[in-house]
Amino acid sequence: MNVLLKKEFLESWRSFKFLWIPLIFIFFGVTEPLTNYYMEDILSAVGNMPEGFQMLFPELTAADILAATTGQYQLIGLIVLISAFIGSVSRERQNGTATLLYVRPISAMSVFISKWLIASFVGVLSAVLGYAASMYYTAILFGGVAASDFVKMLLTYCLWLLLVMAVTVAMSAAFQTGIAAAVAIILLPFGLLIDSAIGGFWVWTPWKLANYGVDFVAGTVEMKDFWTALFVAVVVMISFIVIGIFATKRNWRLTKV
Repeated sequence: MNVLLKKEFLESWRSFKFLWIPLIFIFFGVTEPLTNYYMEDILSAVGNMPEGFQMLFPELTAADILAATTGQYQLIGLIVLISAFIGSVSRERQNGTATLLYVRPISAMSVFISKWLIASFVGVLSAVLGYAASMYYTAILFGGVAASDFVKMLLTYCLWLLLVMAVTVAMSAAFQTGIAAAVAIILLPFGLLIDSAIGGFWVWTPWKLANYGVDFVAGTVEMKDFWTALFVAVVVMISFIVIGIFATKRNWRLTKV
C-alpha cells in the first residue's frame, strides 16, 4: 500500500494536479466575493447604461457568498475533478501500464484504495485552499462567520468530495474511460441538477450534503436531516468503494499487454 500510495502521489505531482486543480478552486473562491462586491462598478464601467439609470442590488451576507462559491465548486469543480481522475484505473488498462502492477502479488483493494486516497487528497486540498481564499475576501468585503460554523461547512464538503472521488474511481475501474466519464457526470453534476429540481420531496440524499454545509454558516441547518444525509452518504461511499475493488479485480483480464 505504501508503494502504491507513493506511485499515485508522484503521478499526480508530475502531472501538476497538485498545482492546477487547487488553482482552479482558488480562482473561483476569490472571484465570487470580488465579483459580487464590485458588480455595480463593473456594470457602470462596461454596461453602457443610460445616464441616470440605477440598479438595485440585494444586500449580500457572508453566507450568501459562501453559498455562491459552493455552487461554482458543485458544477465546475466537480467536472474538473472527474476529468482529472476518471482515467486513473481505466487508462492504465488501456495503455498497458497496469500490466507492470498486475503481474505482481498485489491485491485489487490496494490498487483501488491507493488511487481513491490520492484523488481524495487532491480534491480535499483544493477545496480547503479554495474556501480559505473565498473566506479571506468574504470576511474583508462582507463580514465574517463563526469559525466553528465555517469548519463544519468545510468538513461536510470534504466528506462530499470523498464520495465524489469514490464514485469517480469506481466508474474508472468498472468501465472504459469514455463510458466511465459519462456515468460519473450523470451521477454527480447531473444528479445535483435533478436533486435541485425535484429534491424537495426528500431530504436524505447525499447530493444535499454541500447545501447542509452552507446551512451551518447561514444558521438554518436541520440537524436531523443533516445526520440522515451524512449516514446515507457514508453508506453510498462504502458501497462504491466495494464496487470499485471488485471491478478492479474483474477487469484485470482487459489489460493490454
